Amino acid sequence: MFISPAYAQDAAAGGAAGMIMQIAPLLLIFVVFYFLLIRPQQKKAKEHRAMLGQLKRGDRVITAGGIVATIQKVKEGSDEIEADIAPGVRVTLVRGTIGAVLKPEAANDVVKS
Repeated sequence: MFISPAYAQDAAAGGAAGMIMQIAPLLLIFVVFYFLLIRPQQKKAKEHRAMLGQLKRGDRVITAGGIVATIQKVKEGSDEIEADIAPGVRVTLVRGTIGAVLKPEAANDVVKS
């Protein structure tokens, strides 16, 4: 009643073409997810790892908790970094908790309202 006889005959015949047509939407969904979600996330993680590897003394960073700190000592071969969060207050941070490196602003870069 709702299915045309031609479609019903094709479904009964099955075959490789029928199986490909059933799997094709799933493959298409996977490809879309890969290019829209997985690949950009991997690229961002790679850039973050590279940024963490380039940390040096004097860099101003923002931790994942939102604390702004200045790096004082980078321990090679370790994931620990010593940073000042206030005058006279030195803390030890784990590299993975650093979210971003702040770039110094020149006097010409100040945005006027």
